[in-house]
Amino acid sequence: MRRIFLLLTFGLTNLALGQEMLSYDNYLTWVRGFHPVAKQADITVEFGEMELRASRGGFDPRLYGDYEAKRFKNANYFDKREAGLVIPTMAGVELKGMVEYNSGTLLNPELEVPEDGLAALGASVNLAQGLLIDKRRAALRQAQVYVESTKAERVQILNDLFMESTEAYWSWAADYQNVKILEGGVKLAEERFEMVKESYLQGDFPAIDTVEAYTQVMDRIYRLQSAQIQYFKATQFLNTFLWDENNEPVELLESVYPENVLDQLLFDYNKETMREYIFRHPQLLMTDYDIESLQIDRRYKSNMLLPVLKVNYNFLVEKLNDFELSPFLENNYKIGATFSMPLFLRGERGNLGLTKAKINFKTYERDLKLLKLTTKLESEIYNFETVEQQLGIYTNNVNGLQKLLRGEMMRFEIGESSLFLVNAREVSLISAQTTLNDLAAKRKSAYAKMLNAAGLGFDE
Repeated sequence: MRRIFLLLTFGLTNLALGQEMLSYDNYLTWVRGFHPVAKQADITVEFGEMELRASRGGFDPRLYGDYEAKRFKNANYFDKREAGLVIPTMAGVELKGMVEYNSGTLLNPELEVPEDGLAALGASVNLAQGLLIDKRRAALRQAQVYVESTKAERVQILNDLFMESTEAYWSWAADYQNVKILEGGVKLAEERFEMVKESYLQGDFPAIDTVEAYTQVMDRIYRLQSAQIQYFKATQFLNTFLWDENNEPVELLESVYPENVLDQLLFDYNKETMREYIFRHPQLLMTDYDIESLQIDRRYKSNMLLPVLKVNYNFLVEKLNDFELSPFLENNYKIGATFSMPLFLRGERGNLGLTKAKINFKTYERDLKLLKLTTKLESEIYNFETVEQQLGIYTNNVNGLQKLLRGEMMRFEIGESSLFLVNAREVSLISAQTTLNDLAAKRKSAYAKMLNAAGLGFDE
């Protein structure tokens, strides 16, 4: 079942050979779709959405009702009932509608209403503090900024996952190719040892050549075992990036192998474009959103320096259909105003100064972060281009060593060379081939690191 599961999910190929190749593209698709960190990145956006929903709750209409009654020694002192609806608005105006029924022998005269009750419809308006911005509107705007910040954070998390998973894959691919090369080296050494031993028995080679050939077999077996250990570790590390749709970890079958690390991969990039991407880097955007949120807080704190001046006005009618007949500020209304202001404003000025200091602190932090991101990108571009040059140089080196080995083999076959020289040429070639694999993996990992430094990744 595990084998079938892997075949279906990864789209593995080469079944005729009894093996399955896990391609780099399929691997990345799987990581992006099911890795817990990728799911955490998607959940990060939900944080912002829920924060925005909670802040919008400050503008939800509110129903209320009050009831109070007093009876003592068979006397009905009062019976007060009030119900209404309050609707906050984005303009800072609070709309109100209410109905009250009051009665009782000792009811406060100002609370007396007609027998069928009294209805009111009006509004409360802040004319100074709270006119342009208040706590609810500030919280809503900050929540909207936070939504964008979580989107940038999601991109950064996915970019880091892309880089780490890419590095793991190509390290695994290089270690796999190294094992194959060293397996071939062991096979060659064993065949040569049997040949030398047979030649010794026939008197063509001295006994010391059999010792030379045997030590080469042992040395190569040791190197192969070391490479197998490294490949096993790389496979286990790669498994940490593979999960299924049920949030269960997936382990690769031993028959699954990677792409050839030496295969060409399209590196489509432009240095100038990459440098422009840096200004939209997720880390920089998150800092920008922090500053924007602080700017909203600064505007709110500045507004707190104004005095409180709140005006309330209500139409009063006995029947709801009488509202349109009621003249404004002539009859049947209730009006009021509230004014207050601290004399020294020390608390308000202190809070405003603290917010301004935070903005300055974050601004310097942004400048430093931009510089670090720019330098990191330049370093990664230089590193990628240098490794690419090294790979070209070392490819020529391997080709040269292959020619030297073929030439040495030809000389050995005609008796003009020795087994020691052939082994030396072969060891040099095997070492160079494994180094070439490591360089190829390093180049592909360097490309992913360069994309990450520019703020790119899965969504490049």
